[in-house]
Formats: sequence, C-alpha cells, structure tokens
Amino acid sequence: MGKTTGFMEYPRQDRAYAPVADRLQHYQEFVIPLSEGDLRQQGARCMDCGIPFCHQGCPVNNLIPDWNDLVYRGDWQRASEALHATNNFPEFTGRICPAPCEAACTLNIDDRPVTIKTIECAIVDRAWEEGWLQPLIPAHRTGRRIAVVGSGPAGLACAQQLARVGHKVHVYEKADRIGGLLRYGIPDFKLEKFHIDRRIAQMHAEGVAFHTQTHVGVDLPVSRLLDDFDALVLAGGAEQPRDLAIPGRDLAGIHFALDFLQPQNRWVAGDRLDLVAAAGKRVVVIGGGDTGSDCIGTANRQGAASVTQLEILPRPPEKEDKALTWPLWPNRLRTSSSHDEGCERRWSVATQAFLDDGQGRVRAIACVQVEWTRDATGAWRMTEVPGSEFELEADLVFLAMGFIHPVREGLLASLRVELDGRGNVLSATEGPQAYYTSVPRVFTAGDMRRGQSLVVWAIREGRQCARAVDEYLMGRSDLPR
Repeated sequence: MGKTTGFMEYPRQDRAYAPVADRLQHYQEFVIPLSEGDLRQQGARCMDCGIPFCHQGCPVNNLIPDWNDLVYRGDWQRASEALHATNNFPEFTGRICPAPCEAACTLNIDDRPVTIKTIECAIVDRAWEEGWLQPLIPAHRTGRRIAVVGSGPAGLACAQQLARVGHKVHVYEKADRIGGLLRYGIPDFKLEKFHIDRRIAQMHAEGVAFHTQTHVGVDLPVSRLLDDFDALVLAGGAEQPRDLAIPGRDLAGIHFALDFLQPQNRWVAGDRLDLVAAAGKRVVVIGGGDTGSDCIGTANRQGAASVTQLEILPRPPEKEDKALTWPLWPNRLRTSSSHDEGCERRWSVATQAFLDDGQGRVRAIACVQVEWTRDATGAWRMTEVPGSEFELEADLVFLAMGFIHPVREGLLASLRVELDGRGNVLSATEGPQAYYTSVPRVFTAGDMRRGQSLVVWAIREGRQCARAVDEYLMGRSDLPR
C-alpha cells in the first residue's frame, strides 16, 4: 500500500447528506460527495491487512485494496479499470448496496472501516465525467444469439458480458423502460435514472438489442425465443410479494409497497398517472427492510401527516459483538436516511386485523406485542404478550414484507421449468451445470434463481451466468467468473 500508516493517521470520513428540510422538497439524490483530497486520504486508510476480508464480503469480489491504493496515488483511470474488472455497474452498487465489504473490513473491528462504498462511487462517477467508459465493441462476432428475459441488474450484467465476447444479445423487458426494479422499484432520491440510461446507451453501442413492453410468456410465447435463439437466460426478479392474510385485508387504503413506489417513479420520469397519495395521511409501513425504508422516504416527500414502521422481529442491538460476527454481515440496528426524515419505528409488533372506518376504508390496525424465545431445539418461537393489544390509527398501509418467489404464471408455467423448495427456478451455481435450468438451453440468474437479494448479488450471478452460457455455446470461455 502507498500509505501503510494511513489508517492510524486519518479518521474515517464519509459522504454527508443535504439537510432534511431541503431534500424532502424533491426526488433527486441528496448525497454530498467528498472532495478529491478527502477521497485520497480515505483510500490511504486501506491498511495492507494481509488478508483482505473485504474480498469475501463483496459478492462480486471487488479488488478493493487495489483501487483504494490507486485512488490514494491519484491514478483514477487505473482505479476505474480495476473497479470495472469485477463489476459492470459500480454506480449502482456505489449508491444502493448496503456495503457488506465494509462490514468485512479489518478496520471494522473497532467500527472504523474504510469508506469503500464512497470511494467506489467516486471512481465510477469520475470515470463517466472523464469519458473513460466507452463501449467495448468486440473485434469479431460469433453468430450466436442469446435472449435474456428481464432487464434488472442480473439481466443487464449477463447481457453486457455476452455482447462483449461477440454474441448477439436481445434483452426482453415487460415494462415500458429498461431497468427492472432499478428503474421502478428504487426511488430516484436513492438512484437517479440517468445512471441506468447511460449504461443502456453503452450496451446498445456494444450490440445489445432491447425490447420493452414485451411480456415473455404472456404476449410473446417463450417457444418463439427457444426457436429463434441458441440460448435463453431467465433473469427476471422475485416479484411475488408476501401478503398479510388477516381480517380486513380487502379494505381500501392497503397496498403492496411496489404499488406505491412504481407510480411515483413513473411520475418522476414524466408520466402523468394516478398516484397512491400519502399527503396528509397517517401512513403505516409493515416491514423493516429496504423496501419499507423506500416507502417511508417517498411518503414523507409526498407530505404524509405521520409515518410509522412496524417490524415483527425484535429491535436489533445498537452494536454487534465483533468476536461473534466479524467479518460476516452482522445483525444490528440500521437507520437509513429515510428514517432520519421522519418515522416512528416499532419492533416486536404483530398485526392482527385491519379495522374498517364504516365506508370500506382502513382506519386503524389491531396490533399486539410479541416476544421471541428459543425452544428446546434452539428454534426461535414467537408468542403474543398477554394484555399488550393496541390499535394504531392508519389511513394508508403499505405491505413491505419482502418477496417470496418469482411470479409463476406465464413464463415459468409455460416453460415447465423445475422449481426449488422455495419456489425459485432450480439451478446450481457451481459445477458443470452451473446456472443451467431443467430445460435444455435455458439458464437462470439473479433473484429468479436465488430469491430476493441485493443488487450486487444479481450482478455477480449475471456475470457468472454469462460465462456458463459462453462455455455452453463455444466450448470454452475467457469471461471471468
């Protein structure tokens, strides 16, 4: 490393946020980047630890110490090359990844990890500004044709890798714009959509063809893709939301999270359509993950009167036990920028029923406190706390409890592809059949294969699936795994 004592000389410094009162007035990103001098100091903190646990913490195995050192030395172009060697879209992960790499950093032993995510984002943003990210057009074409269904991060990563080795790739997306949940599931204040648009332009120049408003298995028979292409990649998401089958579920004012988030993203994109409006309403978000956090930020920007988030699990500890967790991803309390914008958070709460206002709309939620204990086998058991029942007033409820598996109707049903025990498309990630499905010439990657997960895992699987497809078509592959 260029500054072997940097971690002792420089304190951890991360990006700041614009004031809450300012950022609630718009849907643009509000993160304030570090200066170049500060970024170089943060790169200098990478401590030459000998075993870079950040490599194992990062699903795409980013070469983190390499580009930290290059940033410290001011060699931004080579840092970009090192970054893109393992990650097709670091501007996505540099904004929305929870940074398991930082949890695995050796300096995280005393809660001062290198600001890896911030440096990653700065590298790719500078690469775009300097014009270093040009299309990588293959010197020759193989004549092989591949269809990729789904244009989220897994599908895009797979398509770009395959196009760069000379295959003709067609990407099919059922929505009217490319990007999957990157486009319509993640609010613009976390990821502005021009980041997607310029990657699409790059990929188009590399030879990828995009087909929007094409729902494979519904308005385009999957049999036609099998007839027209040498291989098919299933890279759709895990879009079946987890429901809450309790009394009153059919009342007006209760929505799945994406039914709230997607129209708002379309509105920001310029579409004029009816929104699920939170202005002036008492909003309750059921579910404590990232999607719930996105609902909180969006509701506050719409002018909600109040926002409450319910989580059935206990409140996590403020600080993890490093001796038991490091370098693995720890269970601890995480507060997002959306929580800071205004939200009451309640843990160990089970919802029992939605209550009617007498006109078919929700007016409140019947809740009860629960406690979690281990039984004789060590399994966690939930029990209701006697006498802890309460009502929570609500005009609008968003169900953000995650996604259980891909939608089976249409594409998967018509293919008759084998599913695993959780309802995802069955496929391994290792061995000679890695990313193969039970149907010949059909591969799968991303959330459709592994279930709901992170963008960085989708990119990893898309890249690895591309190598599997290339090996299948050509007998060998030079693509990295």
